[in-house]
Amino acid sequence: MSAWHGPTAGTPTPEARAAARVAEKNAVPVGMPSALWVLIAGFIGFAASFTLTVEKIDMLIDPHYQPSCNFNPILACGSVMGTQQASVFGFPNPLMGVVAFTIVIVTGVLSVGRVRLPRWYWSGLLAGLAMGVVFVHWLIFQSLYRINALCPYCMVVWSITIPLFVVVASITLRPLAGNPVARVLYQWRWPLVALWVTAVILAILVRFWYFWTTLI
Repeated sequence: MSAWHGPTAGTPTPEARAAARVAEKNAVPVGMPSALWVLIAGFIGFAASFTLTVEKIDMLIDPHYQPSCNFNPILACGSVMGTQQASVFGFPNPLMGVVAFTIVIVTGVLSVGRVRLPRWYWSGLLAGLAMGVVFVHWLIFQSLYRINALCPYCMVVWSITIPLFVVVASITLRPLAGNPVARVLYQWRWPLVALWVTAVILAILVRFWYFWTTLI
C-alpha cells in the first residue's frame, strides 16, 4: 500500500498560506488609543441618535410633547425636529445615525480586540464618514441660518462626527508611509480637530450672539 504524501489535516495548503499573507498585508493596524476613540465615539453618537429617535416618536404620538432638550428659544430640539430638514430623506435623520454609529461601534469593538480589518473596509468607512461630515455641515448651516435654532443632541452628533472622520482618515491613510498627506494628517490630527471644532463653535457664538449676551 502506497503512503499518502499530501498535506495532513489541519495543515494549510500553499494557496491558503498565500491568501493569508495577502490578507495580512492588506490589513490595517490600529493603535489602541485610536481603537478606543472609535469605540467611544460610536457609543456617544449612537446614544445621541437613539435619544433623538425616541424624542421624535414621542412628538409624533403627542403633538404637545416637549422634548427633554428644549432649554430656551435657541437650544430647542423641538424647533429643529419639526422642520423638513430633520427628515431629508422622508424619515427622521436620527435613524441614519442609529445605523451608522452601530457600524462604528462594531468597528471599534473589533479594533479594540486587535482584529485587523482590511484596507477596503476602512476606506469604505472613511467614505461613509465623509458623506456624514458633508451632511452634518449642511445641517449646521440650516440650523444657524434657516431654522434659527440648535438641537443639543444634534450638536453632540456634530461634535463626534468631525473628530471621528479625522481619526478614521488617519487610520486608513497611515500605512501609506510614503504619502506626505497621510503623514501630516496623522501627526496633526488632533490640532486639526481642535481647529475644526473651534470654527464651528465660533460660528454658533457669532450667529446667536444677540441671545448669548442676554444670559450674561
